Amino acid sequence: MTVSTADLKITWEKLPDDFILDEEPVENIDQPLLAAALREILEIAGLIVEGILIAPNMGICATLDNKLVIKAPDWFYARNVQPLSSHEIRRSYTPNLEGEIPAIVMEFLSATPWDEYSIKPTYPPGKWFFYEQVLRVPIYAIFEPAAGLLEMYQLNASGRYQVQQPDSNGRYWIAGVGLFLGVWLGTKAERTGYWLRWWDESGEMLLWGAEMVERERQRADRLAAQLRAAGMEPEA
Repeated sequence: MTVSTADLKITWEKLPDDFILDEEPVENIDQPLLAAALREILEIAGLIVEGILIAPNMGICATLDNKLVIKAPDWFYARNVQPLSSHEIRRSYTPNLEGEIPAIVMEFLSATPWDEYSIKPTYPPGKWFFYEQVLRVPIYAIFEPAAGLLEMYQLNASGRYQVQQPDSNGRYWIAGVGLFLGVWLGTKAERTGYWLRWWDESGEMLLWGAEMVERERQRADRLAAQLRAAGMEPEA
C-alpha cells in the first residue's frame, strides 16, 4: 500500500504542560532491561555528551492537521537537543522544535507486533507511517528478543524505508551514533538471552560496567600470578 503525506499539514509544537500522558505499562520485563543495557554501554564509553537525548518509552510529538500525535518508541537517540532549565522535567520530545529528528528509533517486538509495522495513514497513524512519513527517522530498528532477530530499515532517497543487510559480522553501521549495532547472546544480571549491543569502528565490542570490572579482576589475577611465579608476593 502506497501512502503519501503530500496533503498532511505537519507542525512541531511543544506538548502543553497540562497535557495528561497515557501511563501504559511496559509489555514485559525484557523491554526496560534491553533499553537500559543499550544506554549503559554508551554512558560508560563516554559517548553521552551534552545535546544527546537517549530515552526509552518517551513520547515523540508531531501535530498532523492540527491533531497531536504521540508515539513512544522503546528506545531512541537524538542529537543537538536543547537543554532544559533547572526546574524543568522532560516529559516528551518534539523534533525540529527541541532538537534534531532522532537518528534511530527502536521497537522491541512483543506478542502482538502489528503496530510496529503499521502504515495506517489516518489518525492516529501507525508507528511505521509515523516514523517514516512524518518524522522521517533515518533508521528504524525492529528487534525480536525471543528469537534474536534484528531488522534494520533505512530511509532511502524516495523517502521510504528499505531493508538493510548486515555486514559480514552480522552488524549494522548506525551513522548517527557512530557505532555498529548487532545481536549478542549471553547473560547480564538476571537475564540470559539475546541483547542488542554496540561495537566501535574497529570491531571491538563496547562493554557493560560489570564486564569491565570482571576484565580488570582477571587482569589483576594474571599479574598476581606472574609476580608469584617470579618469586614476588603481590601487594594486598
